[in-house]
Amino acid sequence: MEASFWHEKWEKKEIAFHEAKVNPILVSNLTQLDLDEGACLFLPLCGKTRDIAWLLSQGFRVVGAELSEVATKELFEEMGLAPKIEQHTNFQHYSAERVDIYVGDIFALNSMVLGDVDAIYDRAALVALPAGMRAGYAQHLRKLTHNAQQLLVCFEYDQAQLAGPPFAVGEDEVRTHYAAHYVPRVLQAKALAGGLKGKVEAVEKVYLLSSSA
Repeated sequence: MEASFWHEKWEKKEIAFHEAKVNPILVSNLTQLDLDEGACLFLPLCGKTRDIAWLLSQGFRVVGAELSEVATKELFEEMGLAPKIEQHTNFQHYSAERVDIYVGDIFALNSMVLGDVDAIYDRAALVALPAGMRAGYAQHLRKLTHNAQQLLVCFEYDQAQLAGPPFAVGEDEVRTHYAAHYVPRVLQAKALAGGLKGKVEAVEKVYLLSSSA
């Protein structure tokens, strides 16, 4: 999937995937990560999610990676924060108190730049990528965060009935990508009321990926 696809979505405001409120999955399952106050969470492909402001309000630090500068600018505007902006070779770094967003290709981000993180919250990244990119993404995410534990959200539905994104990612695929380095556990599985995009029956499944080390 080309970067231009997502840039066009944000520029045209075709962002039905953006939730206007904090995701209840995060609220109800965050304690499963057993994080200390001030811990750092990494949100890949974060958009302008309201989850970031909520995490900050709970006393955590947030680091995000986002392809669209439009989304990043709107994120800080909606949080009422004036970010410091630094230009790097492969990305722009937007920062304010306890929040850092790296704007650019997540595959250009490395662990030295990202720094230490305590957990990953992947609500919309793995499912945003087509099948051919997901294995590489999962491997990059593990290396980027030194196998930090994850709270992962996926959708299961008949892909033949609806083109992604979000794409269907079943439990077998999750285990294929992560079981060699994590112990995957299903925390929640719930049918989406009205279906996915109102078009196809779907189950939203939440995983806790704990390090197997």
